Amino acid sequence: MVGPDGVVALPWLVEPLRQALRTRRAHALLIHGPQGVGQFELALALAQGWLCEAAEGTPQRSPPCGACGSCKLMHSRSHPDLLVVLPDAMREALGWSMESPGDDGAAEKTGKTKPSKEIKVDAVREVMAFAQTTASRGRAKVVVVHPAERMNAIAANALLKTLEEPPGGTRFVLSCAAPDALLPTIRSRCQAVPLSAPPSAQAAQWLVGKGVDGALVLLSATGGQPLEALEWSQQGVDAETWLRLPAFVARGEAAALSNWPLPRLINALQKLCHDTLCVAAGATPRYFPASGLTPGVRVQALLEWARSLAETARHAEHPWHAALMAESLVLQGQQALSTGATAGHPKVAV
Repeated sequence: MVGPDGVVALPWLVEPLRQALRTRRAHALLIHGPQGVGQFELALALAQGWLCEAAEGTPQRSPPCGACGSCKLMHSRSHPDLLVVLPDAMREALGWSMESPGDDGAAEKTGKTKPSKEIKVDAVREVMAFAQTTASRGRAKVVVVHPAERMNAIAANALLKTLEEPPGGTRFVLSCAAPDALLPTIRSRCQAVPLSAPPSAQAAQWLVGKGVDGALVLLSATGGQPLEALEWSQQGVDAETWLRLPAFVARGEAAALSNWPLPRLINALQKLCHDTLCVAAGATPRYFPASGLTPGVRVQALLEWARSLAETARHAEHPWHAALMAESLVLQGQQALSTGATAGHPKVAV
């Protein structure tokens, strides 16, 4: 969002925000780009711009002021004309754990069951009810859906009907990292807003400002996604350990990695497998320096390791014994990386 000083929180979103506000033609926008570059933040900034009260008349086409009554309500996440639709499992992480307009009883429901990773049809029904009411502050009504690809089939079809004939001045912002996962009919009713990864120097400078050491290393580790790099740093993944990870795995030393969240460790091993395959094929690795990777590993062993890691990733959220699981994963990697390794490396039971 845009702060009280009029500054966009993520500097690489300044121009995309201006461009999207200036060129909006449809009542629904679809922001899409790599995960971890700010799709959700851009969606909220667009909503703030449409609801900003600094200019008279219809929703403005310039960045929000950050200081009017509407912008202050946005900052406090209490704007009556904004509905943010998220999977229950993402609300707390994104700072929207409190109830939003139309979320009556949501807190009670999520307390009784495991938070869903999907956007279900009940949430879309709330959107439909929200869109039918008059704007409280007279500017517009805005619905933000993130990540849009998390809508299940029933929810997506229900939203499609509202997108076809939106009531009154309701506007929609859908954001996602996988637009191909959306119904073609939803994509066709939205104006596309592509969002690219920011320049590495700009992203690294932002990360340094957030207190991240080894920003360029973590930025490379996450494929150029600064928000992902910040999350990694907050979870205890540091640049030095990342650079040493190939050696830890090659030697079967799991202790240095045992405190990583298992989904993060599995993802890291998948990236190590990918880059080692690149080296084996004579290509440039993406996530690790080539000098730290094991040369001469047989491609077949790496392909088998990749398949095993993909199967394990499907169960990454299972309540494993973290230390034992980390040791098993690292030993599996050690055998795969052994020069001349062939089939027969241990698989993780799932």
